[in-house]
Amino acid sequence: MYNLARELLFKLSPETSHELSVEMIGAGGRLGLNRLLSKAPARHPVSVMGLQFPHPVGLAAGLDKNGDAIDGFAQLGFGFIEIGTVTPRPQPGNPKPRLFRLPEAEAIINRMGFNNRGVEHLVGRVKATRFKGVLGINIGKNVDTPVERAVEDYLICLDQVYAHAGYITVNVSSPNTPGLRSLQFGESLKRLLEALRQRQEDLAQVHGKRVPLAIKIAPDMSDEETREVARALVEAGMDAVIATNTTLGRDGVAHLPFGDEAGGLSGAPVRDKSTHIVTLLADELAGRLPIIAVGGITEGRHAAEKIAAGASLVQLYSGFIYKGPALIREAVEAIAALPRP
Repeated sequence: MYNLARELLFKLSPETSHELSVEMIGAGGRLGLNRLLSKAPARHPVSVMGLQFPHPVGLAAGLDKNGDAIDGFAQLGFGFIEIGTVTPRPQPGNPKPRLFRLPEAEAIINRMGFNNRGVEHLVGRVKATRFKGVLGINIGKNVDTPVERAVEDYLICLDQVYAHAGYITVNVSSPNTPGLRSLQFGESLKRLLEALRQRQEDLAQVHGKRVPLAIKIAPDMSDEETREVARALVEAGMDAVIATNTTLGRDGVAHLPFGDEAGGLSGAPVRDKSTHIVTLLADELAGRLPIIAVGGITEGRHAAEKIAAGASLVQLYSGFIYKGPALIREAVEAIAALPRP
């Protein structure tokens, strides 16, 4: 059924297809129909960040930016859902076209630019959901907020979503907001992390619960830069790292139609680069911080490779678009088959 739906959706422009898919998944969730699309994965419970997950395969941020289809995605079998990236104020994102399929490479290039309806809309959608599982909310800054004032935007979003999130992801690694990736380094990163950590403690007192903070990083850093970021996250008391966002590299796709489009590349071509980052992080962190791996998982064995490299959880994005909900179950089964440590 999914293959037929994909064939029809792929006849539409990528962004139209994306919007229609989210609407359909949301409608299916409200009607309780999405459970019919795929056999539910077996339970393979894990505990990460002090949270309990029915299995370690989740939805990455970017597919449901506004939280409009949370119940629908949950019914497809994901072990957890991450929505966003959301910004304090609504913004349209970059000019269209800004989303490109590269089916020969099982890849996608996007330069969406944090298009979303703003944090107030997202919180309203979260309040309306029936989902009782782990919900991650991914936060960012508005494009017209200077990088020097980015901390203000992150704190605005953190304040708004804190009470409604299972965990919160801080996106400092999208390549499609000018200057954003500079927040991953040096004093800029230190100031951001210190501000987030202090606000997290303040909000924990107000709401009577501590919501974990995860930082999402890029795959395009050098090995030493990656290790420096890992050390900074530990020093600042962050709760997890998500590796990785999309890449600016074009290895393996430059010769394909749309392969030279500007934006972040996701899907199969980023797999090895993302797994390398996971391996580096695992070595540097030595268990002090859990890793959530995302990037290039198009088969179940790729999810198992991420776990074997040191990740505790994995997320799907492009692979889910190409393979559908069957990939969730396949990934859970491959992870469950790994030898116990």
